[in-house]
Amino acid sequence: MEGDIAQMGQFIGAGLAAIGSGAAAIGVGHVAGNFLAGALRNPSAAAGQTATLFIGIAFAEALGIFSFLVALLLMFAV
Repeated sequence: MEGDIAQMGQFIGAGLAAIGSGAAAIGVGHVAGNFLAGALRNPSAAAGQTATLFIGIAFAEALGIFSFLVALLLMFAV
């Protein structure tokens, strides 16, 4: 009985950690949407902001990767 409760806690924790993957998708959407909004307002400055776009997307995706790793650690290592 105690092992089942511990395993249930691992799965609940992994599920909660996996919410970060959804948050990463929302973050990438916000970064890309704000870039497009700015590029449509000022097309001449869009070329200079492309590097910033990719850095923002990389940071948002890093959140998803970290949350995935935490979920895997909770499921299999704890």
